[in-house]
Amino acid sequence: MTTWQLVRVVAGTFILLSLALGIQGSPVFQSSNWLWFTAFVGANLLQSGFSKWCLMESILRKVGVRPGC
Repeated sequence: MTTWQLVRVVAGTFILLSLALGIQGSPVFQSSNWLWFTAFVGANLLQSGFSKWCLMESILRKVGVRPGC
């Protein structure tokens, strides 16, 4: 996998996990404050779309993941 693919996998996993922990109907509900993490991930995806820079992608490149086009 390339960096752009892994960024989407990680973001999707974080969003689904934080929703599972933050929505009261979920069997693994912990606190509605987890929804702030969902908003944080979404805001970072939005900012990376405009700025063309993503912190997660930079981290993945530093650990040796192949950059994508």
